[in-house]
Amino acid sequence: MVKLKDWIRYCKHLCYPPWRLSRVLPPRSLDAITQAIAKSERQHSGEIRVAVEAALDWHRLRHRQSARERALEVFSELRVWDTEHNNGVLIYLLLADRDVEIIADRGIARLVGQGEWEKICQKMEAAFRQGQFEEGILSGVTAVGEVLRRHFPGPDRAGNELPDTPAIV
Repeated sequence: MVKLKDWIRYCKHLCYPPWRLSRVLPPRSLDAITQAIAKSERQHSGEIRVAVEAALDWHRLRHRQSARERALEVFSELRVWDTEHNNGVLIYLLLADRDVEIIADRGIARLVGQGEWEKICQKMEAAFRQGQFEEGILSGVTAVGEVLRRHFPGPDRAGNELPDTPAIV
């Protein structure tokens, strides 16, 4: 039996078409996020990847996939785990749920507890509730960059291993 909260979630996702993404994050916002990631990565050897998804498809909704489960899939699909020092971090935003998940590779996850990532997510989600999507993501990139700088100081000699441009999934 489908619960009321499931129906509400279905409606939110089905009523959140991909074109709404460009209203929330226009090209200038995506450029600002790209620049913030590049700036941050000049201060540490970690890799930051931002992924934004407007809504889940019917199959994922029907199977009650959480934002966290989807973020783990996207982490793998974007190969955030594929860095020399295993210090890639994904910031995943699911717009229909206004949910943020941060997934860290094993090199940084063993040094930083989930509570610290959750604080960053909560700050971003607070900005999203006020309609400040660009500002929320930029603050998240800055905060994740500070964590990476603390544990992996100095830029990596190998250079940029992952694209800085946000992925629209």
